[in-house]
Amino acid sequence: MEDTPPSPEQTPQPSQSCAFDSSKLDLKLSVTLAADRDAVDPVVRSVMEVVREMKCAPGREDDIELALTEALANAVVHGAKNDPSKIIECDVACDSQHGILIVVRDPGPGFDPSKIPDPCHGENIYANHGRGIYLINQLMDEVQFHKNGTEIHMLKR
Repeated sequence: MEDTPPSPEQTPQPSQSCAFDSSKLDLKLSVTLAADRDAVDPVVRSVMEVVREMKCAPGREDDIELALTEALANAVVHGAKNDPSKIIECDVACDSQHGILIVVRDPGPGFDPSKIPDPCHGENIYANHGRGIYLINQLMDEVQFHKNGTEIHMLKR
């Protein structure tokens, strides 16, 4: 199967709210982790410690923490197939005007987010997985998938 590039009208354009000016950031943090489930919690704790200290999104830290945990876990499990030789990347940026932007990248083949079943309907309610993206969408103000689903952008104002 050939990977055909999307036409310009299909290419997701960055939204105005995700247009962070790198010269005006209060925080920019880049972290990499091995695609190992045990690496997720320590990375989340470290990132959230900085986010709380910098007051990137006061009062919204719990939402951000859970969304970050879900995004990293999805990247490890689905993107990198729990292969600790593969690397997951996480970038965090915040400024007082836009809030906090978190980008998680995985080395996987990607996926089509529109094909993820709704965990609130039918037999999906009883599934023991499949709620991560739903939760991320509920917790964050804006969620976008890029690069064939291998990159998620999560914004909390």
